Amino acid sequence: MRAAYTEKIADLSFSLATMCRLADASMASATQALLQADLPIAEKVISDHDELESMRTSCEEKAFALLALQAPVAGDLRSVVSGIQAVNDLDRMGRLALHVAKITRRRHPKQALPEEVKAYFAEMGRVAAHLAKGAAEVLENHNAEQALLLLEEDDAMDDLHRHLFSVLMDREWKHGVAAAVDVTLLGRYYERFADHSVEVARKVIYLVTGKVPEDVTF
Repeated sequence: MRAAYTEKIADLSFSLATMCRLADASMASATQALLQADLPIAEKVISDHDELESMRTSCEEKAFALLALQAPVAGDLRSVVSGIQAVNDLDRMGRLALHVAKITRRRHPKQALPEEVKAYFAEMGRVAAHLAKGAAEVLENHNAEQALLLLEEDDAMDDLHRHLFSVLMDREWKHGVAAAVDVTLLGRYYERFADHSVEVARKVIYLVTGKVPEDVTF
C-alpha cells in the first residue's frame, strides 16, 4: 500500500512539472509572437491552451483522489495540499501567456511593442523562462535548497518591470495611450508569471521542510 501511495505522489509531482513546462513553452512562444508580430505563433499559443486546461483538471483529480481516498497526514498531506495549491499558480502562468498572445493577435498586423521596449520584453521573456524551468525542476526533485535560490532570482524581473515604467513615464514617449496601455499590461503579465513561478518554489519549500521560506536555512 505504501509503495503504491508513494508512486501516486510521484506521479502527481511529475504531472505538475509537466504542466509547468507547458506554461513555460507557452510563454516562450507568446514572447516570440510578441517580438516578431507573428500571428500564426500567437494563434497556436491560443489554441494550445486547451492542453493546459486538461492538465489542470488531471492534476486536480489526482490530488483530490489522494486526499479523499488515502487520508494522508504530515509530509504526505503537505505534498497533496501543496500540489493542489501549485495547480492554481501553474494555471495562472498558462493564462498569462495566453494574454500575451491575445494582445499580439489583437494588434496584428501592427507591432504591439514600440521598438524601444522590445529589448526589455526579450529579457523579460528570458527571465520568465529561467524561473519557470527552475519551478518545473523543483516540482520534480523536491530540492528545497534549489527552490530557495529560485526565490532570489525573481529580483531580475522586478528590476526590468521598474525600468520599463521609467520608459513609459518619459516625456519623450511618442506612441500614444493605446501603446502605453499595451506595454503596461504586458509588463504586468510577465511580472505575474515570474511571481507565480516563485510561488511554486515557495510551496515546494513548505512541502519539504514544513516551514515557510523565511524560516528555512541551509
